[in-house]
Amino acid sequence: MKKWWILLALLLLPATAWAGGLKLDNAMSVVSFVSVKKASVGEVHHFTRISGKADAHQASVRIDLASVDTGIDIRNQRMRSMLFDAARFPSATIRADIAALDVQGLKPGGHVTGALTLHVDLHGVSKSLPATVTVVRLGDGGLLVSSRAPIIVNAADFGLEKGIEALRQVAKLPSIATAVPVSFELYFSP
Repeated sequence: MKKWWILLALLLLPATAWAGGLKLDNAMSVVSFVSVKKASVGEVHHFTRISGKADAHQASVRIDLASVDTGIDIRNQRMRSMLFDAARFPSATIRADIAALDVQGLKPGGHVTGALTLHVDLHGVSKSLPATVTVVRLGDGGLLVSSRAPIIVNAADFGLEKGIEALRQVAKLPSIATAVPVSFELYFSP
């Protein structure tokens, strides 16, 4: 009899996890991007503070732009103030309708890959960007959502080109790319 109850609990876990929604686990999640300077020097950066939630229909993520981590303190400060203007625009938010992916029906270990439209609010500008993601249902009822390919964010689309130019000048660089690939791996826990 005990095995029957355990099996029932495992089968019901995905459905009950949605009852209160899922919360993004900052420690287990990452949003990273690559900058390219001098035409060929690429560097990977990430944000240390992200939050969010998901339910059967919608996922949302908030990125604290002041948490940018490039591995170099002065560059972090310059990106916060000159690029992101984090005092005026402290966060970026991303929302996506995930209902079409049918994540609610996934059993632990199951996954689905599909195209989404990400609604991005960054630097006072809202824009929709295409993304392909893979969603994996975890044994604890959580979801792991990963970008299948990087998402290209163009600085001009969000009014960030002046900030990039200011960074280029202060660092005395010949160039900094204005198109930036962004990747993510997000763990939403019950």
